[in-house]
Amino acid sequence: MSSSPSTPWLLRWQGLWQGERNASRLLPFLPQLAGGLLTALLLLLPLADRGGLGLLITACGLFWLIWGLATPASGKPLGAVNGWLLAYLALALLATGFSPVPAAAAKGLFKLLSYLGVYALISRLLNEAPRWWDRLLGALLLGELITAVIGLRQLYGDTTELARWADPNSIADGTQRIYSTLENPNLLAGYLLPILPLALVALLRWRSPWLRLFALSSLGLGSVAMLLTYSRGGWIGMALALSAMGMLLLLRLSKHLAKPLRRWLPPLLIGLVVVALLVAAVKVEPLRVRLLSMAAGREDSSNNFRINVWLAALEMIHDRPWLGIGPGNSIFNLIYPLYQQPRFTALSAYSVPLELAVETGIPGLLAALGLLFTSVRIGFSQLYRDLFFSLPCIGAMAAVLGLAGHGLVDTIFFRPEVQITGWFLLATLGAGQNND
Repeated sequence: MSSSPSTPWLLRWQGLWQGERNASRLLPFLPQLAGGLLTALLLLLPLADRGGLGLLITACGLFWLIWGLATPASGKPLGAVNGWLLAYLALALLATGFSPVPAAAAKGLFKLLSYLGVYALISRLLNEAPRWWDRLLGALLLGELITAVIGLRQLYGDTTELARWADPNSIADGTQRIYSTLENPNLLAGYLLPILPLALVALLRWRSPWLRLFALSSLGLGSVAMLLTYSRGGWIGMALALSAMGMLLLLRLSKHLAKPLRRWLPPLLIGLVVVALLVAAVKVEPLRVRLLSMAAGREDSSNNFRINVWLAALEMIHDRPWLGIGPGNSIFNLIYPLYQQPRFTALSAYSVPLELAVETGIPGLLAALGLLFTSVRIGFSQLYRDLFFSLPCIGAMAAVLGLAGHGLVDTIFFRPEVQITGWFLLATLGAGQNND
């Protein structure tokens, strides 16, 4: 077999593929194989243990590598999303090299690369076979629906386990918080948060009555489960995500409305939503107590803990502002004790912006902000279009805003159950930009 410059690297190895003729028969099945692997990953995010998720994540990265070696380069432009991701990866590499404990930082770098492998496979699949987006979303919604039902069932069983999440030193002591299969109410909230806007996209996008009922069930039960986690950060993120989604859909719809209605409908609906939230905050006691705890400052034990961790994180950034300490929780666990206040041990900075600045310095934080602004820009660019990825991009942008809001006060995003969904959102936005 001759190996011209356009021949994929892997096809030059006749012994592996047994010639280009046999390889060409296998290549059309690569999107189906990739789609099946990603479907399993998204479905099992809240159900599999960490070992199982690790195997699936590694398999996705390896499959993307094989797919890339077996096919010629597409020649498409890099795209803004990929550009910011490569910039952050370069900074993470530098941060690892200059880390005070490079071996520990290398573990975090390996995790980052494994997640990027999932993102790369989703991006490749959506660019090669866009119809797989709805199938991947269906798997994500099915996993969310199962998780929400399990969480709601906890309210009707033994509440002893739920009580262990009630902080006796908090003004919200006694609140029963569900956690479903994820063993942590905040993690459950972080997992549900980005899926809710996507469920609304499915409800509007799918035409089958049964599929719409499925999407509506996922949206409704997921929203109820989110509220019952009593995660304050999750509530902030949900309010941002669903409010942004509602406003974007109104703006999208407004092009079909008369000019006076187009002008007054958005502020009228915003006012109604604000009034409804205020009434709920006043009338629903558990909700009122949990919201009041946000304003309690250091009088609430959870707030006091986070404030102390944030102050320590700021000291870490002050000492290493340009490249940070290196990526990952392993290096954080080694360096943070040097800065922590007595009795305030922590596994992370409990704020995504602070965590990014601690790990990769202020340049890493700026790269992440660039990625956020790019996501918003792509979402707005699809607002009045009717392309295949237009509505998915709007939902992905709203979900990204929700994750950003939650990330201000927690670092649940770095858990695989949440982060994988985040990569799905970015791959959706990238596919929308590439398919303009």
